[in-house]
Amino acid sequence: MDAVLLFSVLNNKITMIKSVKIASKFGQQYRYASQVLPQLSSEKYKIIRKKFATVQETDLHYFKHTLGENRVISDESDILPYNIDWVKHCRGALICEAGCVLETLDNFVREHGLIMPLDLGAKGTCQIGGNVSTNAGGLRLLRYGNLHGSILGLEAVRADGTIVDCLKALKKDNTGYHLKHLFIGSEGTLGVVTKVAIHCPALPKAVTIGFFGVNNFENVLKLYKSAKSSLGEILSAFEMCDQEAIESSVKYLNQRLPIPEFPFYVLIETHGSNDAHDEEKLNNFLKKEMDNGLILDGTITSEPTKMQYIWRFRESIPAGDMNGTFMYAFDVSLPQSHYYELVPILREKLGDKVLKVSGFGHIGDGNAHINVVTEEYSQEVTDIVEPFLFEEVAKRQGSVSAEHGIGLKKPQYMHFSKDESAIQLMRDLKQLMDPNGILNPYKVLPEIK
Repeated sequence: MDAVLLFSVLNNKITMIKSVKIASKFGQQYRYASQVLPQLSSEKYKIIRKKFATVQETDLHYFKHTLGENRVISDESDILPYNIDWVKHCRGALICEAGCVLETLDNFVREHGLIMPLDLGAKGTCQIGGNVSTNAGGLRLLRYGNLHGSILGLEAVRADGTIVDCLKALKKDNTGYHLKHLFIGSEGTLGVVTKVAIHCPALPKAVTIGFFGVNNFENVLKLYKSAKSSLGEILSAFEMCDQEAIESSVKYLNQRLPIPEFPFYVLIETHGSNDAHDEEKLNNFLKKEMDNGLILDGTITSEPTKMQYIWRFRESIPAGDMNGTFMYAFDVSLPQSHYYELVPILREKLGDKVLKVSGFGHIGDGNAHINVVTEEYSQEVTDIVEPFLFEEVAKRQGSVSAEHGIGLKKPQYMHFSKDESAIQLMRDLKQLMDPNGILNPYKVLPEIK
């Protein structure tokens, strides 16, 4: 075990907070993620604990007896890494347990000529149970749809311990209510997902990406419409980043972009069956839109190492924005015509109170990510942005949460996206399935005052 001393720096005065022991394999993770432990959620969101029971020694003995002494973690320093966050035809639908890491599953099914329909920047650490519980969207939604369509069945445990077995591997099953959908996206508030059956599409024989520089967001939208028309069924991803977002990745990765600097960037990926055919379609698309002036410069590649190199710039934006600074991350859905509007509005409203405001995300499904970066946490910035941002999203008929759920932060803003009748139905379901409110409490539904 490594002993780690945690310090706080305030007004140039260094104060030791605490000394903790962290397993050496996790030590690098913490040095990378934060210099101090993040604030407890109960403190950050000012939650008053409900009258829940607490873990007793008898509970630990029970689990150790049931699972084995070495399969129960109870030491605070060992638990710490898990409490800090950083998602066909039945030829092998994939059936797995909830704790499987997404990247591990993708590597496994690739050996069988299949591919996971979900791809996230955090795929190396996120678990499929969490992906399902938050209905994670990710990079491939444009081609493979969301998890409501990809999850064939699941197993979940209700609050009273009852196991709900909906673990079918059928593509079509119209027998009664589709109970699996209750658990997909419910963030563990209706039941704990323990197993899933996933429809895994065939591994594409040809993958090609294009990375383009664009002059303004209006041209980004024109480019998307052109890509849908020109690339059709092989289009699997259409990602947008503004210059401020990409700058974070460039600095964080300490690598050069494959094209010069531009106000906006578009990353297009295709999944097809013929390298030459798909690359030709992308090249024709590039030539046409460069002639039209929509694309200012660009590059196309089917070489795996070069594709990974380009993807890293898009996937590393959050890490870059958190590198030595504080990041407010907002995940919203907006109609495409309003997709980027809130970024310049926030820049003007926040002014020099922040280091920058950047926008990026998945154009194809309207999922916009907006990052506000400051030197350190500021309550003043929080008060300016919230609920202003969510009010502006509501004015544009958007959603306050696109793919990362409601959690602790957004229950009080749910009314911006859902009618009271819908919220009441959610409360009725929660009361029916979890009358004591013990499943992931304080999350998703706003408290009745």
